[in-house]
Amino acid sequence: MAEALVLGTMYFGGRTDTATSFALIDRFVEAGGRMLDTANAYAFWAGGSGLSETAIGEWLRANPGADIEVASKVGMTPAGDGVEGLGADIVRRELVGSLDRLGLDRLDVYWAHGEDRSTPDEEVVETFGALVQEELVGRIGLSNHPTWRVERMRMLAQQRGLPEFDLLQLTTSYVEPRPGAHVEGKDHPYGFANLETADYLAAHPDVGLWAYSPLIQGAYDRDDRPLPPAYDHPATSARLAVLGEVAAELGAKPGQVVLAWLLARGVRPIIGTSSIAQLDEAIEAAALTLSDDQRRRLDEPA
Repeated sequence: MAEALVLGTMYFGGRTDTATSFALIDRFVEAGGRMLDTANAYAFWAGGSGLSETAIGEWLRANPGADIEVASKVGMTPAGDGVEGLGADIVRRELVGSLDRLGLDRLDVYWAHGEDRSTPDEEVVETFGALVQEELVGRIGLSNHPTWRVERMRMLAQQRGLPEFDLLQLTTSYVEPRPGAHVEGKDHPYGFANLETADYLAAHPDVGLWAYSPLIQGAYDRDDRPLPPAYDHPATSARLAVLGEVAAELGAKPGQVVLAWLLARGVRPIIGTSSIAQLDEAIEAAALTLSDDQRRRLDEPA
Protein backbone atom coordinates (compact mmCIF):
# COMPACT_ATOMS: atom_id res chain seq x y z
CA MET A 1 0.00 0.00 0.00
CA ALA A 2 2.94 2.37 -0.43
CA GLU A 3 0.93 4.04 -3.18
CA ALA A 4 -1.38 5.40 -0.47
CA LEU A 5 1.50 7.26 1.18
CA VAL A 6 2.61 10.74 0.19
CA LEU A 7 6.30 11.58 0.33
CA GLY A 8 6.83 14.93 2.00
CA THR A 9 9.75 16.85 0.49
CA MET A 10 9.86 19.98 2.63
CA TYR A 11 13.62 20.02 3.13
CA PHE A 12 14.71 18.43 -0.15
CA GLY A 13 17.50 20.32 -1.84
CA GLY A 14 18.33 22.19 1.36
CA ARG A 15 18.58 20.61 4.81
CA THR A 16 18.23 17.27 3.02
CA ASP A 17 20.97 17.42 0.40
CA THR A 18 20.32 16.63 -3.23
CA ALA A 19 21.93 13.17 -3.14
CA THR A 20 19.82 12.10 -0.17
CA SER A 21 16.71 13.65 -1.70
CA PHE A 22 17.26 11.64 -4.89
CA ALA A 23 17.83 8.43 -2.92
CA LEU A 24 14.59 8.93 -0.99
CA ILE A 25 12.55 9.49 -4.14
CA ASP A 26 14.21 6.46 -5.76
CA ARG A 27 13.30 4.24 -2.81
CA PHE A 28 9.76 5.60 -2.60
CA VAL A 29 9.12 4.93 -6.28
CA GLU A 30 10.75 1.50 -6.07
CA ALA A 31 8.29 0.59 -3.29
CA GLY A 32 5.28 1.68 -5.35
CA GLY A 33 4.86 5.22 -4.05
CA ARG A 34 3.76 7.85 -6.55
CA MET A 35 2.83 11.16 -4.93
CA LEU A 36 5.33 13.83 -3.89
CA ASP A 37 4.18 16.81 -1.83
CA THR A 38 6.03 20.13 -2.00
CA ALA A 39 5.35 23.88 -1.97
CA ASN A 40 6.73 27.04 -3.50
CA ALA A 41 7.60 28.16 0.05
CA TYR A 42 9.75 25.13 0.95
CA ALA A 43 11.82 25.82 2.79
CA PHE A 44 12.25 29.57 3.19
CA TRP A 45 13.19 29.17 6.85
CA ALA A 46 15.88 26.59 6.11
CA GLY A 47 17.80 27.68 3.06
CA GLY A 48 15.36 29.29 0.68
CA SER A 49 12.01 29.12 -1.09
CA GLY A 50 11.82 26.88 -4.14
CA LEU A 51 14.65 24.53 -3.14
CA SER A 52 12.34 21.54 -2.76
CA GLU A 53 10.67 22.07 -6.13
CA THR A 54 14.07 22.55 -7.75
CA ALA A 55 15.38 19.27 -6.31
CA ILE A 56 12.30 17.38 -7.48
CA GLY A 57 12.64 18.94 -10.92
CA GLU A 58 16.23 17.77 -11.14
CA TRP A 59 15.14 14.23 -10.21
CA LEU A 60 12.35 14.30 -12.79
CA ARG A 61 14.74 15.43 -15.52
CA ALA A 62 17.12 12.62 -14.55
CA ASN A 63 14.26 10.10 -14.65
CA PRO A 64 12.18 10.93 -17.73
CA GLY A 65 8.95 9.00 -17.97
CA ALA A 66 8.87 8.16 -14.24
CA ASP A 67 5.40 7.19 -12.99
CA ILE A 68 5.19 9.95 -10.41
CA GLU A 69 2.71 12.64 -9.37
CA VAL A 70 3.51 16.02 -7.86
CA ALA A 71 1.47 18.24 -5.57
CA SER A 72 2.57 21.76 -4.76
CA LYS A 73 1.18 24.70 -2.81
CA VAL A 74 0.90 28.47 -2.98
CA GLY A 75 0.08 31.24 -0.56
CA MET A 76 2.55 31.10 2.34
CA THR A 77 5.82 32.46 0.96
CA PRO A 78 6.85 35.54 2.98
CA ALA A 79 6.05 38.84 1.29
CA GLY A 80 6.35 42.25 2.91
CA ASP A 81 5.04 42.07 6.46
CA GLY A 82 3.05 38.91 5.78
CA VAL A 83 2.72 36.19 3.14
CA GLU A 84 1.97 36.24 -0.57
CA GLY A 85 -1.66 35.17 -0.21
CA LEU A 86 -4.09 33.80 -2.77
CA GLY A 87 -4.82 36.69 -5.12
CA ALA A 88 -5.43 35.61 -8.71
CA ASP A 89 -2.30 37.25 -10.12
CA ILE A 90 -0.14 35.76 -7.36
CA VAL A 91 -1.51 32.23 -7.74
CA ARG A 92 -0.99 32.24 -11.50
CA ARG A 93 2.48 33.78 -11.26
CA GLU A 94 3.58 31.30 -8.62
CA LEU A 95 2.18 28.35 -10.53
CA VAL A 96 4.34 29.34 -13.50
CA GLY A 97 7.36 29.47 -11.17
CA SER A 98 6.57 26.09 -9.63
CA LEU A 99 6.10 24.44 -13.01
CA ASP A 100 9.37 25.94 -14.24
CA ARG A 101 11.34 24.66 -11.24
CA LEU A 102 9.72 21.24 -11.53
CA GLY A 103 10.13 21.08 -15.31
CA LEU A 104 6.45 20.19 -15.71
CA ASP A 105 3.59 21.58 -17.75
CA ARG A 106 0.95 20.46 -15.24
CA LEU A 107 0.59 19.74 -11.52
CA ASP A 108 -1.43 16.77 -10.35
CA VAL A 109 -2.57 18.65 -7.25
CA TYR A 110 -2.41 22.37 -6.39
CA TRP A 111 -3.06 23.48 -2.83
CA ALA A 112 -4.07 26.79 -1.32
CA HIS A 113 -1.44 26.54 1.41
CA GLY A 114 -3.22 28.65 4.00
CA GLU A 115 -6.08 31.08 4.48
CA ASP A 116 -6.07 34.52 2.88
CA ARG A 117 -8.96 36.51 4.28
CA SER A 118 -7.85 39.60 2.36
CA THR A 119 -8.80 37.93 -0.94
CA PRO A 120 -12.50 37.25 -1.58
CA ASP A 121 -13.42 33.58 -1.54
CA GLU A 122 -15.07 34.09 -4.92
CA GLU A 123 -11.73 35.11 -6.42
CA VAL A 124 -9.93 32.11 -4.92
CA VAL A 125 -12.60 29.72 -6.19
CA GLU A 126 -12.58 31.21 -9.69
CA THR A 127 -8.78 31.25 -9.91
CA PHE A 128 -8.22 27.66 -8.84
CA GLY A 129 -11.24 26.36 -10.76
CA ALA A 130 -9.97 27.99 -13.95
CA LEU A 131 -6.58 26.32 -13.51
CA VAL A 132 -8.29 22.93 -13.53
CA GLN A 133 -10.37 23.87 -16.58
CA GLU A 134 -7.21 25.00 -18.36
CA GLU A 135 -5.60 21.64 -17.48
CA LEU A 136 -2.72 23.32 -15.70
CA VAL A 137 -3.58 21.34 -12.56
CA GLY A 138 -5.47 18.12 -12.03
CA ARG A 139 -7.11 18.55 -8.60
CA ILE A 140 -7.27 21.42 -6.13
CA GLY A 141 -7.12 21.35 -2.36
CA LEU A 142 -7.30 23.52 0.74
CA SER A 143 -4.64 23.30 3.41
CA ASN A 144 -5.03 24.87 6.87
CA HIS A 145 -8.56 26.17 6.28
CA PRO A 146 -11.49 25.96 8.73
CA THR A 147 -14.29 23.63 7.72
CA TRP A 148 -16.82 26.44 7.28
CA ARG A 149 -14.64 28.03 4.62
CA VAL A 150 -14.13 24.70 2.88
CA GLU A 151 -17.89 24.31 2.56
CA ARG A 152 -18.33 27.94 1.49
CA MET A 153 -15.76 27.62 -1.28
CA ARG A 154 -17.22 24.36 -2.50
CA MET A 155 -20.68 25.93 -2.58
CA LEU A 156 -19.38 28.92 -4.53
CA ALA A 157 -17.76 26.58 -7.06
CA GLN A 158 -21.00 24.65 -7.45
CA GLN A 159 -22.93 27.87 -8.06
CA ARG A 160 -20.45 28.88 -10.77
CA GLY A 161 -20.16 25.48 -12.41
CA LEU A 162 -16.45 25.32 -11.53
CA PRO A 163 -14.30 22.41 -10.35
CA GLU A 164 -14.47 22.13 -6.56
CA PHE A 165 -11.75 21.83 -3.96
CA ASP A 166 -11.94 18.13 -3.11
CA LEU A 167 -8.84 17.63 -0.95
CA LEU A 168 -7.97 18.85 2.54
CA GLN A 169 -4.50 18.94 4.05
CA LEU A 170 -4.36 19.24 7.83
CA THR A 171 -2.24 17.94 10.66
CA THR A 172 -3.61 14.95 12.51
CA SER A 173 -2.31 11.89 14.32
CA TYR A 174 -3.44 9.21 16.75
CA VAL A 175 -3.16 11.47 19.79
CA GLU A 176 -4.49 15.01 19.83
CA PRO A 177 -3.56 18.18 21.74
CA ARG A 178 -5.85 19.70 24.34
CA PRO A 179 -8.48 21.89 22.67
CA GLY A 180 -7.17 25.41 22.33
CA ALA A 181 -3.64 24.52 23.43
CA HIS A 182 -0.78 25.92 21.37
CA VAL A 183 1.48 23.35 19.74
CA GLU A 184 4.94 24.69 19.05
CA GLY A 185 5.70 24.84 15.34
CA LYS A 186 2.02 24.56 14.34
CA ASP A 187 1.05 28.16 13.72
CA HIS A 188 -2.03 27.78 11.50
CA PRO A 189 -5.02 28.35 13.80
CA TYR A 190 -7.18 26.01 11.72
CA GLY A 191 -4.47 23.55 10.76
CA PHE A 192 -5.63 20.64 12.93
CA ALA A 193 -8.19 18.07 11.84
CA ASN A 194 -10.86 17.63 14.52
CA LEU A 195 -14.26 16.07 15.14
CA GLU A 196 -15.89 18.61 12.82
CA THR A 197 -13.44 17.64 10.08
CA ALA A 198 -14.26 13.97 10.54
CA ASP A 199 -17.98 14.69 10.44
CA TYR A 200 -17.60 16.78 7.28
CA LEU A 201 -15.59 14.08 5.54
CA ALA A 202 -18.13 11.42 6.52
CA ALA A 203 -20.86 13.52 4.93
CA HIS A 204 -18.74 14.32 1.85
CA PRO A 205 -17.02 11.09 0.74
CA ASP A 206 -15.77 12.83 -2.40
CA VAL A 207 -13.40 14.92 -0.27
CA GLY A 208 -10.06 13.36 0.74
CA LEU A 209 -7.79 14.16 3.68
CA TRP A 210 -3.99 14.25 3.63
CA ALA A 211 -2.31 14.35 7.05
CA TYR A 212 0.89 16.26 7.62
CA SER A 213 3.10 15.61 10.68
CA PRO A 214 1.26 12.33 11.37
CA LEU A 215 4.10 11.05 13.56
CA ILE A 216 4.55 14.32 15.51
CA GLN A 217 8.24 14.59 14.61
CA GLY A 218 9.01 11.02 15.70
CA ALA A 219 7.54 11.35 19.20
CA TYR A 220 5.96 7.88 19.18
CA ASP A 221 9.27 6.08 18.77
CA ARG A 222 12.06 8.40 19.93
CA ASP A 223 12.83 9.07 23.60
CA ASP A 224 14.71 12.22 22.61
CA ARG A 225 11.57 13.68 21.01
CA PRO A 226 8.80 13.67 23.61
CA LEU A 227 5.29 14.74 22.74
CA PRO A 228 4.79 18.50 23.07
CA PRO A 229 3.22 19.62 26.38
CA ALA A 230 -0.12 20.28 24.68
CA TYR A 231 -0.56 16.51 24.32
CA ASP A 232 -0.19 15.86 28.06
CA HIS A 233 -3.70 14.86 29.16
CA PRO A 234 -5.52 11.64 30.21
CA ALA A 235 -6.82 10.77 26.74
CA THR A 236 -3.25 10.67 25.45
CA SER A 237 -2.21 8.23 28.18
CA ALA A 238 -5.10 5.91 27.35
CA ARG A 239 -4.34 6.02 23.63
CA LEU A 240 -0.63 5.44 24.07
CA ALA A 241 -1.35 2.39 26.24
CA VAL A 242 -3.53 0.79 23.56
CA LEU A 243 -1.10 1.82 20.83
CA GLY A 244 1.72 0.04 22.69
CA GLU A 245 -0.36 -3.11 23.05
CA VAL A 246 -1.26 -3.26 19.36
CA ALA A 247 2.32 -2.52 18.33
CA ALA A 248 3.56 -5.43 20.46
CA GLU A 249 0.94 -7.75 18.95
CA LEU A 250 2.04 -6.82 15.43
CA GLY A 251 5.77 -6.72 16.14
CA ALA A 252 5.80 -3.15 14.88
CA LYS A 253 6.78 0.25 16.19
CA PRO A 254 4.04 2.48 17.63
CA GLY A 255 4.62 5.03 14.87
CA GLN A 256 4.05 2.35 12.25
CA VAL A 257 0.74 1.43 13.86
CA VAL A 258 -0.27 5.09 13.77
CA LEU A 259 0.32 5.18 10.01
CA ALA A 260 -1.56 1.90 9.52
CA TRP A 261 -4.47 3.27 11.60
CA LEU A 262 -4.65 6.47 9.54
CA LEU A 263 -4.56 4.53 6.28
CA ALA A 264 -7.32 2.23 7.53
CA ARG A 265 -9.45 5.33 8.11
CA GLY A 266 -8.91 6.55 4.54
CA VAL A 267 -6.37 9.24 5.43
CA ARG A 268 -3.24 9.69 3.31
CA PRO A 269 -0.24 10.33 5.58
CA ILE A 270 2.46 12.67 4.32
CA ILE A 271 5.77 11.11 5.29
CA GLY A 272 8.50 13.61 6.08
CA THR A 273 11.76 11.70 6.25
CA SER A 274 15.46 12.38 6.00
CA SER A 275 16.80 8.82 5.76
CA ILE A 276 16.12 5.61 3.89
CA ALA A 277 15.67 3.77 7.21
CA GLN A 278 12.85 6.12 8.24
CA LEU A 279 11.21 5.81 4.84
CA ASP A 280 11.43 2.02 4.93
CA GLU A 281 9.63 2.00 8.29
CA ALA A 282 6.79 3.99 6.74
CA ILE A 283 6.65 1.68 3.73
CA GLU A 284 6.48 -1.32 6.07
CA ALA A 285 3.70 0.38 8.03
CA ALA A 286 1.63 0.73 4.87
CA ALA A 287 1.67 -3.06 4.55
CA LEU A 288 0.39 -3.68 8.08
CA THR A 289 -3.14 -5.03 8.48
CA LEU A 290 -5.06 -4.18 11.62
CA SER A 291 -7.63 -6.71 12.77
CA ASP A 292 -11.19 -5.58 13.48
CA ASP A 293 -10.48 -5.97 17.19
CA GLN A 294 -7.31 -3.90 16.97
CA ARG A 295 -9.16 -1.21 15.03
CA ARG A 296 -11.91 -1.14 17.63
CA ARG A 297 -9.47 -0.86 20.52
CA LEU A 298 -7.52 1.89 18.81
CA ASP A 299 -10.67 3.79 17.92
CA GLU A 300 -12.16 3.52 21.40
CA PRO A 301 -9.43 3.19 24.03
CA ALA A 302 -10.75 2.60 27.54
